[in-house]
Amino acid sequence: MKTIHKLLQEVSTARKLYLDQLANVSEVQALWKPDTEVWNVVEITEHLYWAEQTGIFGMWKTLHAYRKGRIVCTYDSPHKVVPIEQIINKTWQSKEKVPAVAVPRLGGPLVFWKNSLNSLQFVLEAFAQDIQEEELRVQAQPHPISGALDFHQRFEFLRFHIDRHREQVSQLLK
Repeated sequence: MKTIHKLLQEVSTARKLYLDQLANVSEVQALWKPDTEVWNVVEITEHLYWAEQTGIFGMWKTLHAYRKGRIVCTYDSPHKVVPIEQIINKTWQSKEKVPAVAVPRLGGPLVFWKNSLNSLQFVLEAFAQDIQEEELRVQAQPHPISGALDFHQRFEFLRFHIDRHREQVSQLLK
């Protein structure tokens, strides 16, 4: 199996597991939060949407700039060819500040955000069709917390990020 297909499948599986977890969550449950410092299910799902949309856009923009010679991706990073979990362990605090572009800000019904998040799978699949196997280890746009990552690690991050928030939702729904 090609690496791109494997990475894409891992994100797809994470997304499906996340959305399946929300299948029977009512709007009332989705808005509940134990305190003001914790995001509710709607906010987490909206955050996932904004973070992934921005991440895919950044990857695509960087890939095309790289191909056109507009940027040189020198990828000088201590995280070169390191799995995303190890990078997160080295670079993240226990509670990170969310980049402004990924902050939930609109609210609204959970059903909207579930469908919006699900729609990004099609966008990611189109990106996976565009990127070549040999480009996976080219430097992508930097992550706001972890710094320089390659496209392979960016795919891994999408999966990791969905899984991380699936666990948060699980805790909220208990």
